[in-house]
Amino acid sequence: MGISAFYHDSAAAIIRNGEIIAAAQEERFTRKKHDPHFPFNAINYCLSEAFIEPEDISLVIFYDNIILTFDRVIQNFQAKGRDAADQFRKALEVKFGTKWWVKDYVRKALGQTFPAQSIMFCNHHMSHAASAFYPSPFEDAAILTVDGVGEWQTTTISHGKGNRITMLKEINYPHSLGLLYSAFTFYCGFKINSGEYKLMGLAPYGEPIYADLIRKELIDIKEDGSFRLNMKYFTFMESNKTIGKDFEELFGQPARESESKITRHTQDVAASIQAVTEDIMVRLARTAKRLTGAANLCLAGGVALNCVANGKIAREKIFDNIWIQPAAGDAGCALGAALFGWYGHLDQSRIAPTKGDSQKGSYLGPSYSADEIQAFLDRNAYPYKKYDDLKVRNRFIAEAMANGSVVGYFHGRMEFGPRSLGARSIIGDARNPNMQSKMNLKIKFRESFRPFAPAVMEEDAGEYFDLDGVSPYMLIVAPVKEERRKAVDNGREQEDMIEIVNRERSDIPAVTHVDYSARVQTVSSQSKADFYGVIDAFKHLTGSSVIVNTSFNVRGEPIVCSPKEAYICFMRTDMDILVLENYLLIKNEQPDLGEKSNWKTQYSLD
Repeated sequence: MGISAFYHDSAAAIIRNGEIIAAAQEERFTRKKHDPHFPFNAINYCLSEAFIEPEDISLVIFYDNIILTFDRVIQNFQAKGRDAADQFRKALEVKFGTKWWVKDYVRKALGQTFPAQSIMFCNHHMSHAASAFYPSPFEDAAILTVDGVGEWQTTTISHGKGNRITMLKEINYPHSLGLLYSAFTFYCGFKINSGEYKLMGLAPYGEPIYADLIRKELIDIKEDGSFRLNMKYFTFMESNKTIGKDFEELFGQPARESESKITRHTQDVAASIQAVTEDIMVRLARTAKRLTGAANLCLAGGVALNCVANGKIAREKIFDNIWIQPAAGDAGCALGAALFGWYGHLDQSRIAPTKGDSQKGSYLGPSYSADEIQAFLDRNAYPYKKYDDLKVRNRFIAEAMANGSVVGYFHGRMEFGPRSLGARSIIGDARNPNMQSKMNLKIKFRESFRPFAPAVMEEDAGEYFDLDGVSPYMLIVAPVKEERRKAVDNGREQEDMIEIVNRERSDIPAVTHVDYSARVQTVSSQSKADFYGVIDAFKHLTGSSVIVNTSFNVRGEPIVCSPKEAYICFMRTDMDILVLENYLLIKNEQPDLGEKSNWKTQYSLD
C-alpha cells in the first residue's frame, strides 16, 4: 500500500503482485477539495476493493522522506533567520504534528498490531518517477519529474529500465519551476495548488510580452533546461506568501484580487509565464533524451499536469512516445510509492504491458452496483427509468445532447487523478456554440474563459485534431484541424472575455480554445466501452464523434464519488439529465430539494 498525506491531495493506493488494484484521493470521501489529511477513508476503500484485511498487507510505503524534508526546513531557517520565523513555526507544526508520526497514523488505520518494520519511506521525486515509469508501456524510458518541491528536489531526470529507476540529474530548492508557476498563479489572482489550471487556460487570451522580462529578471535558464530563480523577487523561503513588492513593481501592477475583472495585463502575464514554462520543459526533455538515449519519455509531478507544455514536447518529436501519469500531482505519489515498494525495494521483476499501459484507464476508484443505485433511488422516491439495453440508453443520451441538453454521466469505477474520463463526467454537444458558457456559468459556476475538453473516439481523433498517437488521460493539448477552423478576430482592443469566449472558432466550438487548441481525450472501446458507446451513438445520430467532457463537480468541490453526491450536484445545477449506470433521471420530473435550493449562490462569481 502506498500513502500520500499532509501536504495536499492525500491518497492511498494498493497493488497486488505488481497489479494496480485500487487508488483514490481522500477528498472524494470527505468532500474537502485537495484534502491533505491522513487518508483513512481512501485506505478503507483500497482494503475493501482488494477484499483483504490489514494483516494481508506486506508493506506500507509513505511517499515522502520526512528526515530530508525536515533538513530542508532547518536549513531554510538557518539561511533566513528571524525573517522565516513564522514559516518555521508552521513547518514544525506540520512536521512534528503530523508527518513525524506517520507510523502511528498507519497503525491507527490498519490496527496497532500492524508491524512498524513493515512501514517504509520513499523519497518524494522517486515516488513521482515510479508513478510515471512503472505503469507505462515502456521497458526503457527517460523520466522527467517537475513540481514545487519534494524534500529538496524540485526537478529530476531519471532513466527507467526494467524494474530499475536511476536518477541522473536534479535541481534543488529553492529553484523550482513549480513554485515559479505558483507565484504567477497568485499574482494573477488564483489560488495556489488549485488555480494553476486557470492560469494555463487564461494564457492563450494574452500575448507573452513579459516573457523576456521573466527570463532577464526572475529566472536564469541554461541551454540544458537547468535554471536558478532570482530570490530577490520571491518570499516563499521566509513567509507563507510567494511574492513581495519587488515582484509587483517589476510587472507594474499589484497582484490581482481574487474574483476581480481579468484585464489585458493579467492575460499577458499568464501568456508570458506559460511560454517560459514550455521553453524550460522542452529543454529539460531534450536533456533527458541526451542523458538516457531512450526512445520514450514518462512525465509526472504537478507541472506535468500542464497539458499545453506536454503538447509542445510531443510536437517537438524529441521522443517517439510519451506517457504521462494521469494523477501526476501528489495524489499519484501514493501509487508511485506502492510501485516503488514492489519493484524498487522488493526487486520484483517487471515486464511492460504488450498493449497499452497498466494504469487501467485510471478507473481505480469505487463503483456502485445496479442494486445499490436502485435502492438509493427507491428509498428517496426519485423518479427514474431503467434501461436494460445500454444501446437504447445511449441513443437517448445522444438525442438529448443533440437537442442541447447537458448530461451528468456516472458509470463504473471513479477516476484516480484530477481529470474526469467518462466515469464521473458532465457531457454535452461540442458543436453547440453556447455550450461552453452554459456549462461554465450555469453548471460549473466557474470563470467563463476556462475551456472544456473534447472526448473523441480514438480512431476518429485524427479527423478533428493534429494529434500523433493517443491521449487517453486528457493530458496533451493539440491543435484543432485547420480545415475545421473558422476565422475569428481576437483583437487586443476587446476586453469583454465572454464576448471573446462565445465566438465560434470551429465546427466544434464548445471545445475549441481561443488559440484553436483542445485538451484531447481519446476514448477506446477497450478502455471504457460504456462511454465509447455514448459517443458512438452520438456519431450515428449526428455524424460527429466529439462531445464535451468535463468533471462531474462544481467549483470548490471535488468530483462526485457516490450516487447521492451525483444526484445532489445534478439537482443544484442546470444539468438536464442524470445517468446513474443503467438508470436515467430527468430534471423536471424530480422533486424539489427544498431549503437547499439556494446552494448555487455560494458558488456564484459575484
